[in-house]
Amino acid sequence: MNFCNQCGAKVEFRVPPGDLVARHVCDSCGTIHYQNPLLVVGCVPEHEGRILLCRRAIEPRRGFWTVPAGFMENGETLQQAAARESHEEALAEVEIGSLLTVVHVLHAHQVHVFFRATLRTPDFGPGQESLEVELFRPEDIPWSDIAFPSTDFTLRRYLEDRVAGREPHHFTEVDRRLSRG
Repeated sequence: MNFCNQCGAKVEFRVPPGDLVARHVCDSCGTIHYQNPLLVVGCVPEHEGRILLCRRAIEPRRGFWTVPAGFMENGETLQQAAARESHEEALAEVEIGSLLTVVHVLHAHQVHVFFRATLRTPDFGPGQESLEVELFRPEDIPWSDIAFPSTDFTLRRYLEDRVAGREPHHFTEVDRRLSRG
């Protein structure tokens, strides 16, 4: 950031008084520009034992598979964001269930939050951000073509929990060394 989005003056990167972290500070209007992680929200929709996956039509990781997920919008809850992303990416209506995973993607300044979900009906199709959408049996999931480490982690925890008949929350971190692409 070079200029203040409030007044247009040049900003300086420094630790403001009373803070512990360097921020972009505008001396002209006094605005401190905070940069915080973005929330990516999604779900693992299941229908009759199969999991709905989307093959990405956009970068990053175009052509790879993921669960329906995307950036949370202002004015919506985590659950509403997960349901909206399912509709946008897979034209699917889902019932959002319990919290599944929280993945801290530190190098990308993001937090990925995933829920368990049920596909209300087997009606779905590719939205604008998907090349194709498909229901996969667990043994047919294209593991080598999963788009992101957070999706891989989430799908594996989902399947482990389903076999064990439990619904705990899972937390992890992903750093650049582990990310794909």
